[in-house]
Amino acid sequence: MSSPTPAAPLQLDPDRLLPADPVRREIARRLHAQVSGLPILSPHGHVPAAWLAHDTPFGDPTSLLITPDHYVTRMLHAQGVHLGDLGVGTTLDADGSRRAFRSLCENWSAYRGTPVRYWMQVQLVELFGVDVRPSADTADEIHDRIAATLATPQFRPRALFERFGVEVLATTDDPCDDLADHRLLAHDPTFTGRVLPTFRPDRYLEVGAPDWNDHADRLHEVSGIDTGDFRGFLAALQDRRDHFRAHGAVSADHSHVDVRTDKLDAGTAADLYALARKGELAEAEATTLRRHLLWEMARMSSEDGLVMTLHPGVCRDHHGPTAREFGKDVGADIPVQVEFTRALRPVLEDFGTNPGFQLVLFTLDETTFSREIAPLAGFYPAVHVGAPWWFLDAPDAIGRARAAVTETAGFSKSSGFIDDTRAFCSIPARHDMARRLDAVHLSTLVADGRLEEDEAAETIVDLVTRNPRKAFRL
Repeated sequence: MSSPTPAAPLQLDPDRLLPADPVRREIARRLHAQVSGLPILSPHGHVPAAWLAHDTPFGDPTSLLITPDHYVTRMLHAQGVHLGDLGVGTTLDADGSRRAFRSLCENWSAYRGTPVRYWMQVQLVELFGVDVRPSADTADEIHDRIAATLATPQFRPRALFERFGVEVLATTDDPCDDLADHRLLAHDPTFTGRVLPTFRPDRYLEVGAPDWNDHADRLHEVSGIDTGDFRGFLAALQDRRDHFRAHGAVSADHSHVDVRTDKLDAGTAADLYALARKGELAEAEATTLRRHLLWEMARMSSEDGLVMTLHPGVCRDHHGPTAREFGKDVGADIPVQVEFTRALRPVLEDFGTNPGFQLVLFTLDETTFSREIAPLAGFYPAVHVGAPWWFLDAPDAIGRARAAVTETAGFSKSSGFIDDTRAFCSIPARHDMARRLDAVHLSTLVADGRLEEDEAAETIVDLVTRNPRKAFRL
């Protein structure tokens, strides 16, 4: 009888993502070495504060590595795996968790060439010590190894937070959240990191949504301010912004299908709001009021100092049956074309040179980087270029964005890397990927005689440390 074929090894190339050209590779190695051990600043993400506040051990490999990561689940769904079988919208028992992990391993080849494969492979090797390639034959072995590791004190959330070198981690929070978990962390002398809430008011600005009146009522309940008229509604939103600032928030995050910020006169805005409260607002009127509300959010940011971040251009919940079965935001969002220059002119006319206002622009439409976002950042003091985000946070797209932006806006107006993730264990892999890619871009400038290496070394440190601190007022 022949012996079984050994499993293929799982390894990491120490020079992964660095240039093949030996001259540039050596430069990139030196530049990456400048930042490889620096702390992580993560000013935009979705890891729940409760994980760190209560330091609850992670339950199993699937609930940690698969279920919360839309990048992972959407690609498995594309291969025919049911989202419910991955724990989306439900709770899996032990057998279900193991089956979900097998689905990942059986479909490992589907991730070839994707950043998801890159991040997952780094996690498996560097964090969990996995040395065999995921497959149908190795799924249970890998699952059990990770499960055993998660049962140790070194793999509780706070221990990993410290191991990852996270200095600042921002969450994303509903305006009506009491932020109790953030209070626990802020007053816990045993926790030395910074976990900041982020004000995310999208559902309160989408006045045409069927459940919008419920959110306006909830805003009244939590703030204690009557939201029956437009003046009260704005006052209630400001009250909640103040609540977030008191709990350490540094930014307000916004995502709508566009970024138009059309300003209305006070009477028109009040009339449209009254119609919305009655449920009598037409679709076009709802869009008009939402665009004005975004202008109001910019006004508030110019006054209270919360950095305004915009990431538009997404058709949310593209597949209706999936949204009805599993709820919103489960990975069925698809990018659409977006425009910034004319859309943002009203708000930049009013606040673009206001020293109290700071705006970070993200996009899923990479054609806008060189055409619109970089030129805006290259003129307006308030505007910063957000990192390639969601569908663009991949090696080639990051490289294209850096080249597209730098020639017009330079390095100093970029935000630094944004991981934008619920997948806690992927944070170090994502940030290191960005640092390697910045080393690649800078190595090209040095090798081409366009930048001295000492300046490149200073720049890459700025991209990791100074830029995010400046862009997000950390």
